[in-house]
Amino acid sequence: MEVVEEYMQRLYQSGLYPDKFICHGKQGNLVDVEDPKGDKRYKLLTFCTNDVLGLVQSEAVKQSAIDAIVKYGTSNSSCSVLSGRIDLHRQLEQEISTFKHLPHTHLFLNAWMAMQALVDGFCHLAINIPGFHHTRETLIMTDVLNHGCILSAVVNAGNRSGRMFSHSPNVRVKAYRHCDVNDFARKLRRYAKPGDRIMVVSDAVFSMDADIAPLPEMLDVLENYPGSVIVMDEAHASGAIGATGGGIYEHFGISPQQVLDRGMIPLIMTTFSKFAASAGAAISSHLPEMVDLLDVSPTSIGTISLPPPITGAALESIRQLKQNPQLVATLQANTRYLRSRLIEHDFEVIGETNVIPVVLPPEYNPKLFTRHLMEKYGIWVSAIWFIAKPRLRITANALHTKEEMDLLVEGLVRTREDLYKPATVATA
Repeated sequence: MEVVEEYMQRLYQSGLYPDKFICHGKQGNLVDVEDPKGDKRYKLLTFCTNDVLGLVQSEAVKQSAIDAIVKYGTSNSSCSVLSGRIDLHRQLEQEISTFKHLPHTHLFLNAWMAMQALVDGFCHLAINIPGFHHTRETLIMTDVLNHGCILSAVVNAGNRSGRMFSHSPNVRVKAYRHCDVNDFARKLRRYAKPGDRIMVVSDAVFSMDADIAPLPEMLDVLENYPGSVIVMDEAHASGAIGATGGGIYEHFGISPQQVLDRGMIPLIMTTFSKFAASAGAAISSHLPEMVDLLDVSPTSIGTISLPPPITGAALESIRQLKQNPQLVATLQANTRYLRSRLIEHDFEVIGETNVIPVVLPPEYNPKLFTRHLMEKYGIWVSAIWFIAKPRLRITANALHTKEEMDLLVEGLVRTREDLYKPATVATA
């Protein structure tokens, strides 16, 4: 504990520790926020929520969560294998399968657990069965900028929990340069061996750079490796890209069935914390055995199933999306408008989605910048200071108005002038 104390004191002193705000209420994009020290309150216009379709405060979604509590209580209090599932789980799985065009879906408490269960199950299977063994090694290919839930699952895939319960061959993990299809193809040629089981894992939309994985080109490369599995993490793609918010496959005009027809295996991870006004995650597959394997993975067996109100909220959110496709059109229009306004005012904007990273000059302090924006102009954006290129991370959503987006741009411009305007040269 002395090591912990010393480390944290150094972290506080370095300015690297994040500010932790307390929210007391929310109405639309206005949030009542308490300062970390507890001595100030602000009414802030937020541009840092991942509630991309504005469904968190939907009356229908809230009522669905309440109805689930009334019928089932607040928790299932056990895993589905030991205590069964509720009908809402089955309904949600069916809705996701229809949404993602893959007929079989399994729910998880969050994306980290879903990805661990998938990697463990695929690489190591689950329960040791007398007389059964396989000898084929697994090669996992991962984008260097994949989300932490992917990196956590794959980086130690050779000795994750799945291997404790079965006997399986080696797992080799190789990274390729970010969205670089040439490097991806080169690494596959270099590392793939005859007989390998190949799994490629990528964000569909990258959460810090806001760019989209080059799925069509990746499929062209993988077609040379029949039977390979391609996993898309659609956390920031669902509800955000594609004409109806269907995600990366809809965005590129590709169906999972077309991928299957070309000899590759698509798996999709859907998460509910962004577009679906809830929490949790799901893995969808064309193969029922894949979902059943996930059901008996250590990650599933050792964890409670998705709580009823969370399930109800996610289920109703997906139904609301299907009934109101204009939410996606509004989100995408807001994204285009806000990106154009920021570029117009000489901010370095990267990516192409509703996640809008603004890369700052090296002399700018992101935390100082966002605190000034908050305290003087009443606007809340996320400061990202712990990666190679410090930035502001702005998220547009379907509830933002042009007036609110204009206020954001004006606040950013004024903050830049307040903190970093050139020094005035005195004249005689």
